[in-house]
Amino acid sequence: MDELTDDAIAGPWRILQRRRGHRYSLDDVATAFEAVNARPRAARYLDLGCGIGSVLLMVRYKLGPVPVVGVEAQAISLELARQNVARNGVDAELVAGDLREVSLDGAFDLVTGTPPYLPPASASPSTDDQRTYARIEMRGGIEDYVAAAARALAPGGVFVGCCDARRPDRALAGASAAGLVAIRKRDVVPRAGRKGALFTVWTFAHEGELVEAPPLVARDEDGGRTEMAHALRAFFDLPVNRDEPPSPGKSR
Repeated sequence: MDELTDDAIAGPWRILQRRRGHRYSLDDVATAFEAVNARPRAARYLDLGCGIGSVLLMVRYKLGPVPVVGVEAQAISLELARQNVARNGVDAELVAGDLREVSLDGAFDLVTGTPPYLPPASASPSTDDQRTYARIEMRGGIEDYVAAAARALAPGGVFVGCCDARRPDRALAGASAAGLVAIRKRDVVPRAGRKGALFTVWTFAHEGELVEAPPLVARDEDGGRTEMAHALRAFFDLPVNRDEPPSPGKSR
């Protein structure tokens, strides 16, 4: 494995990630935030396509010592996830397998997933397999995640996942096919004044009415972190630096 960085993830918890591989980002943080708020007292938690364990760790940090299961098909990410849960003292069951095929027992009251958003025909693969599978739907997209979540959800449970903000039809059609409905929608805008929302975090359940939350804007037009972004860091007990200089370039 190539060079790893050791980064903050939640409170004192740390995460190892490849310097030139897939790294956790705003979609993971926003999904974890929405998930914890959707079910702050979840008794059993599942993360589909858990990758290196970023969403799993953030959610588990806030929930406390509840049973946690993660499913991941890619060996390099799964090995990092195992290292990351162990070093933070998290007792999690990590399952090697394709989320479309693994057996799920229907007993989770909280399920999360951050699927890739790009259909294979619309993007070129990276030279790095880990990055390719994080970006391109090599093992399915939002529809497959919703279908897997529906198999795993206990009565009254919720699935929180993100997808391309330009394709809400895919998320809604996938939910309908799986017997779920959208009960919350939150668009996420990496930087104000650019191209609008990059992705949407959806909350799905067996029943309920849709609530559209205000967009989460991470940076203002000048590239400075917004109060929403600071609130996200504070929520996961990470330091907030209001004197941080603005980002001159693209923000994720």
